[in-house]
Amino acid sequence: MEVMFAICAGLDVHKKSIVACVLVSNSQSGVQRHIKTFQTTLAGLEALAQWLSGLGVTHVAMESTGVYWKPVFNVLAPDFEVWIVNARDLQQVPGRKTDVKDAEWIAQLMRHGLLKRSFIPDVEQRDLRDLTRYRTRLVGERSSASNRLQKILEDANIKLSSVATDIQGVSARLMIKALIAGETDGAELANLAKGRLRQKLPELEAALVGRVRPHHCFMLHEVLYHLDELNECLEVLNARIRECTAPYEDIIQRLDAIPGINRYTAEVILAEIGPNVTTFPTAKHLASWACLCPGNNISANKRRSGKTRRGQNWLRAALVEAAWAASRTKDT
Repeated sequence: MEVMFAICAGLDVHKKSIVACVLVSNSQSGVQRHIKTFQTTLAGLEALAQWLSGLGVTHVAMESTGVYWKPVFNVLAPDFEVWIVNARDLQQVPGRKTDVKDAEWIAQLMRHGLLKRSFIPDVEQRDLRDLTRYRTRLVGERSSASNRLQKILEDANIKLSSVATDIQGVSARLMIKALIAGETDGAELANLAKGRLRQKLPELEAALVGRVRPHHCFMLHEVLYHLDELNECLEVLNARIRECTAPYEDIIQRLDAIPGINRYTAEVILAEIGPNVTTFPTAKHLASWACLCPGNNISANKRRSGKTRRGQNWLRAALVEAAWAASRTKDT
């Protein structure tokens, strides 16, 4: 089998330690193996970099193991060409599972060019990804808290959501706070409605008569407090994301003009793909990387499955949401 890299290294990365295997091609003695274990502290990673440099290594491959690859990549990337490889592409021969064997196997695959490197963006884009992904988590947490608020109201026989569209709106919040304060009169609670909701005063009055216990008041207070905290955190995150995406405002505006895509989704797309798409040769490559193209599983001239692959959940979720929004958009 053809040798693509005469000197290369494979790393088996763990939380506390790294097993490194360097393969050096030698015309006289064949292949020399150098194996050593290092700690994952900064001092240990710097020692690893010095050891690899001393052996003349230029290319390093390692598995994308959760977040443990990140500190290794941060230290090695400036001086070496580091390949982060999908674990699916590193299947080991059964019965040969040790840390040393894993590192050696990665190095062997790297040596013969049998690995496919993952797309690792620059540090600015990785920072933006952290922000948008954290925001997505907080939005999901806010939705869960809102659903919890609804369940508490239902348990108290308060049917506010049957009349008010948004139980986090101004009117709904005033009514919930009045319930927490001990107000039980349906007419008084309904009279707190604002704007167009005042057209439904009779329905509101009936919906706001329930059996609210002290337990419900306590839970409503805690959930509202949690929602306020989440909203404050999201405001800070949105401001930070706007600051980071300011140099790419033109791209954001162009994405925002696409039916189904708003600024929120545009920021996620920018964070996941980057400000240019030159990393991907064609649109098909990008769709495949985003796991949004049909699968390809054919045997004996029969298509066995066409389901999409799992992976890249952040971009995939944003684009699926945008597609549903676009499908409900009229006159576009």
